[in-house]
Amino acid sequence: MLSLLLSVLSTLVIAEFVLGNFANVFIALVNGIDWVKGQKLSCADRILTALAVSRIALLWVILLNSYATVYNPAFYSSEVRTIVYITWVVSNHFGLWFAVSLNTLYLLRIANFSSHFFLHLKWKAKRVVLMVLLGSLVFLVCHLAVVSLNLKMGMIEYEGNITWVTNLRHIAHLSGMTVFTIVHVIPFTMSLMALLLLLFSLWKHLRKMQLSGKGSQDASTKVHVRAMQTVISFLLLFFIYFLSRITSVWNSNDLKNNSVAMFCQVLELLYCSFHSFVLIWGNKKLRQAILSFLSQLKSWLKENK
Repeated sequence: MLSLLLSVLSTLVIAEFVLGNFANVFIALVNGIDWVKGQKLSCADRILTALAVSRIALLWVILLNSYATVYNPAFYSSEVRTIVYITWVVSNHFGLWFAVSLNTLYLLRIANFSSHFFLHLKWKAKRVVLMVLLGSLVFLVCHLAVVSLNLKMGMIEYEGNITWVTNLRHIAHLSGMTVFTIVHVIPFTMSLMALLLLLFSLWKHLRKMQLSGKGSQDASTKVHVRAMQTVISFLLLFFIYFLSRITSVWNSNDLKNNSVAMFCQVLELLYCSFHSFVLIWGNKKLRQAILSFLSQLKSWLKENK
């Protein structure tokens, strides 16, 4: 029974990995081709491209970790574990903060408020996004420092020096969990605030439309709804991803060679894969491009039957 469950979860991992790579490579290719042709990419397109590249790296890291954890633990030497973990920290960080920057850009470009401060931020939207990304590097440096400390503690313990390393190991683990939680909760909170402000902006817009006797299905309403759908999908998927990572970290010694570890990998890949499809569908250019691709693929399959 457990072997059957593990086989099903492994199939899901491979399927999500393939679909996730397809979605992210598609985003990068569409925007990359436009850039090569000399077309100017918007700020959102540049963020989407960078997000897609970081997600591709994260997908490969999760797949490698899934294989090594469940099927080949001997593959995880101390050197390989260090490289994989640091690569995960970097790709996860940029994948997360590029998504937060995109949510922030949606808020500044779409929401309408009369506040002078908000209007100033709206006018400086690109600069605000850049400052968010640069500010996030502080969290990356802290996270890498704690990861390096944890890896160092693991090596000391492995070498047999256990006179003082046990307590230090617990302190390093708690520090790692604290930093891990902070670097994920802050961007989640920022995206949640963006969603609430978009909702409030939509409510004000609908109220204004009702008072003027106009319908509610105007362009601004549709843009608000589409942006909110994108942010909501990110929040839900990222919350699932965060819980799976917490489970993996707290029970890392008990999750080896069993279906629970693979189930966590399925949830993590779901975040990296499905959210990219949501981004494609929420972007007019990417939506038209993938519909055109699917139409051409359908025609090609019919011709080659």
